[in-house]
Amino acid sequence: GKVDMIEDNHSWTNEFILIGFSNHPDLRTILFLVFLTIYLITMVGNLGLVALIFTEPRLDTPMYIFLGNLALMDSCCSSAITPKMLQNFFSKDRIISLYECMAQFYFLCFAETADSFLLAAMAYDRYVAICNPLQYHTRMSKNLCLQMTTGAYIVALVHPMIHTGFLFRLTFCKFNQINHFFCDILPLFRLSCVDPYINELLVFIFAGLVLIVTITLVVISYLFILFTIFTMKYNKGRGKALSTCASHFLSVSIFYGSLIFMYVQPNSGNEGDKDIPVAIFYTLVIPLLNPFIYSLRNKEVINVTKNFLKISYERNTTSFG
Repeated sequence: GKVDMIEDNHSWTNEFILIGFSNHPDLRTILFLVFLTIYLITMVGNLGLVALIFTEPRLDTPMYIFLGNLALMDSCCSSAITPKMLQNFFSKDRIISLYECMAQFYFLCFAETADSFLLAAMAYDRYVAICNPLQYHTRMSKNLCLQMTTGAYIVALVHPMIHTGFLFRLTFCKFNQINHFFCDILPLFRLSCVDPYINELLVFIFAGLVLIVTITLVVISYLFILFTIFTMKYNKGRGKALSTCASHFLSVSIFYGSLIFMYVQPNSGNEGDKDIPVAIFYTLVIPLLNPFIYSLRNKEVINVTKNFLKISYERNTTSFG
């Protein structure tokens, strides 16, 4: 009889309820419109940038190839979670199945991992361009650019496989409400009736490794860049280089800072409400800002965009004329 009692108490679950934002029903419509707008701008900004970079021969250089891939990953990151979140604002039950949950986490982790390595590649590319401009074409060859991008994607495909694979050792029998607006891995650990210690350790080790390697590359690159800028003979180039680097570094700092805050503090499994504001930053705000931070500071992208708009406008006026 005792076993049956335990079985009854522990009805296993393989679906969850996402309760993020549900405690503000009066703000539902406003939040829906805000997040829908963010999503649309993110997609237009990032996919527009991807289209521009991969169709314009002038932008066929390592710097823009990295930027195009970063924009692609940012739209992947946003698409992994926003559609479901928007649906949940007006859904009665807000249910997400375990497999849907894993898929959401997989694609988010894939995009964030690729982003981390692409940002490191971009920092290295800027380092070579600013500190060794004469050797740029030999040191930053097309081949190396391709290898770095492929490497970023390979790590990004494998990294979330480890975590989603190990999710299968957990069973979920407790309360099945996730205090979040998407299915992240840490809230799932909190709901597991099996001790998620191994899973937490893997997140700590692998997310930690990805972040340590990429942040080290970024920081070293920027330190060399700053050193070079400050030892420049002429002041004219200095201000421009500094302002470009400052905006890039700010974006990178927010991105890495929020990821460290979320995944790489020991015992990060116990906080609930603090996750949401930080998660909004790295899943929605950064993908929204990146295309603008990286391309609006950039004469080449602006000129190509102007030309593209001018040609489209001329085409339209001649076809209507």
